[in-house]
Amino acid sequence: MFIQPWDAALNDAEWQTWIADGHDFGVLSVNGPPGQAPVVVPTHFAVDGNALLVHLARPNPVWKAIESGPDVTFTVTGDYAFVPGTWRARPGVPPTDGVPTSYYAAVQFTCRATVVDDPEAKAELLRRQMAHFQPDGDHAPIDPGRPPYGRMLPGIRGLRLEVTEVRAKFKYDDHKPVEQRTDTARRLTERGTGLDAPTAAQQIRRLDRIGTWKA
Repeated sequence: MFIQPWDAALNDAEWQTWIADGHDFGVLSVNGPPGQAPVVVPTHFAVDGNALLVHLARPNPVWKAIESGPDVTFTVTGDYAFVPGTWRARPGVPPTDGVPTSYYAAVQFTCRATVVDDPEAKAELLRRQMAHFQPDGDHAPIDPGRPPYGRMLPGIRGLRLEVTEVRAKFKYDDHKPVEQRTDTARRLTERGTGLDAPTAAQQIRRLDRIGTWKA
């Protein structure tokens, strides 16, 4: 993932807060055997210290790929919107000569994958996921010896993805003039389609932190 200086995360806390703010669905990418395309799997995940926790169905082709190479990438993307060129034209330039772009936030984790197959270890992984996704605890006990989860555990395998590197990108035109970024956020809010509102919120947040970009 290419990151311009003005698109980089301001610090680790920025991307960590963004992930914690409900961005818990991403794409796992595994190289797989030589000569084959990478295996790509969309999935929810939970954070456990310096690791991401995932579980997938046992027939998933990702397991064979991980056997070939446990070094994987997990990418989370959100708060994205298409920005028309007419919004980005420089002062004195016809709006139709403006160049469009995409706004988005993305966090890319490089990880070392460990497969979790022990029944109790899988149950504990699921407990940690459920503590994140269903914190009220309104579910049956997750126990290898008790239904309903006990009979389902053989059908899944767990993955513990130990994070070795993080690359974070917040692409919101932070190198553009303050007035232009403010106007773009206003236009996104007024358009109000898709993820326009959270995209505008990210742009305003970054604008408040950065102000006028200084190299």
